Amino acid sequence: MGGIGVLALQGDYAAHAAAVRRAGGEAFEARTASDLEAASALIIPGGESTVIGSLLVRFGLLEPLRRRVASGLPVLGTCAGLILLAKRIEGREQPGLRLLDVEVRRNAYGRQVDSFRAPVSTSAPGAESIEAVFIRAPKIMSVGEGVEVLSTHSGDPILVRQGNIVGATFHPELIDSAPVHRWFLGLAIA
Repeated sequence: MGGIGVLALQGDYAAHAAAVRRAGGEAFEARTASDLEAASALIIPGGESTVIGSLLVRFGLLEPLRRRVASGLPVLGTCAGLILLAKRIEGREQPGLRLLDVEVRRNAYGRQVDSFRAPVSTSAPGAESIEAVFIRAPKIMSVGEGVEVLSTHSGDPILVRQGNIVGATFHPELIDSAPVHRWFLGLAIA
């Protein structure tokens, strides 16, 4: 196993790498096509989705990443990472992977000052009861037939899975015990 790559172009990648380590895994910062090839799984962090998408294009990583994920690489996209994975972004055209059959609305919960924490339940083993942190979070507006909703908040999906692809509207890297990362490590190793 090559370890969990954390896409390190922009955003909260250092916090995700630390969460992987807290969950008992090995993490490295992924910035090149060879890093993507070496990864046994990948995390696309929160940050600014348009910036990350533009950097993926600029560095020639968008298509290699799309091919790796489409061929089965386990991937966890959080906040901006979820936006990059989404097939549809409401009212926007921007570079993305377009592999997760969801439609998202960017910044649906408001601005930075509107950030909040909320207790939620999930069906992810080991992460059944967590406190989710929402920071300028996207909202999943619709899910395709093959997408499993693992958690909701106020009726809206906040954690979803479609095969090897997991998306979260919140920031699981900010949960001290890293239960979502521990669960994702189990998926990546399986």
